[in-house]
Amino acid sequence: MVGMRSLWFCVAGAALLVVAGCGSKPITRAPVEDRSSQAPQQTVNTDPRTQAVKQPPGFENAGKPGYYTVKPGDTLIRIGLENGQSHKDIARWNALDNPNKIEVGQVLRIVQPVAVAEAAGTKPVASSSSTVTALPPASGQSSAASAPARAASAVTAAASAPAKAASAPASAPAVAAVTPVATSDDAVAWMWPGNGTVLAGFDEVKNKGLDIGGNAGDPVLAAGEGKVVYAGAGLRGYGNLIILKHNNTFLTAYAHNQTLLVKEDQTVKKGQKIAEMGSTDADRVKLHFEVRRQGKPVDPMKYLPAR
Repeated sequence: MVGMRSLWFCVAGAALLVVAGCGSKPITRAPVEDRSSQAPQQTVNTDPRTQAVKQPPGFENAGKPGYYTVKPGDTLIRIGLENGQSHKDIARWNALDNPNKIEVGQVLRIVQPVAVAEAAGTKPVASSSSTVTALPPASGQSSAASAPARAASAVTAAASAPAKAASAPASAPAVAAVTPVATSDDAVAWMWPGNGTVLAGFDEVKNKGLDIGGNAGDPVLAAGEGKVVYAGAGLRGYGNLIILKHNNTFLTAYAHNQTLLVKEDQTVKKGQKIAEMGSTDADRVKLHFEVRRQGKPVDPMKYLPAR
């Protein structure tokens, strides 16, 4: 019995020693972060149905007169050709930092802004009501003596002009500026750009101009006086191309050249040699010649003189 008690005391003592040894080591607890004062995290919206759609530049002008919406495959050169404008003007009107970088759906101004047109000035128009015709001096009256009388009559005529304008019936309200329309001032004295035979005539779908045959190096002539608005090979299907702007109505295009002899912004005269005939981007040596009226291709045969 005494032996059992001794054994029990030994076991109990050993247990106490183990507990005491464990209690001598400090207990390290994980830090607790208080998040009660922090704002809740925002979740990112990944649902495409509710995300805001980024609109292309100029989208607010889509469909308005004087604006163009960029389509797949468009370049500024092609847009200029098809709208009767210089690609440089379009780039300037739209403040494009990189004219070679436009995106599908972007809306571009393709007509000169009214403010720019007004700043450039317009041709003065003579008014018949303000024109004063000097009368010869009466018989026996010197020209010096009649000068005051002529000056007085001129002042009277000038003073009566506003009164006549005020008494005239009110006309229709002024119309906002629109795309220029061809007038007699826009007429061009045309000539043939090449001496070769016509290989293919005009077709609105298949051939937007005339194909004129010849030999490599034959002269390509300006069909009318104008300004070079493009000279290069940046328009697919045209090869080495020159575009001339003759006025606010007409452009002409000269494609597939072997050599270009003029530069952009250069003014050329009617009949001036601007290129040499070639076969760039074509199946044979030829000159592809287009006449564009406000950007729309028209049959050159209706404008060129008879041979």
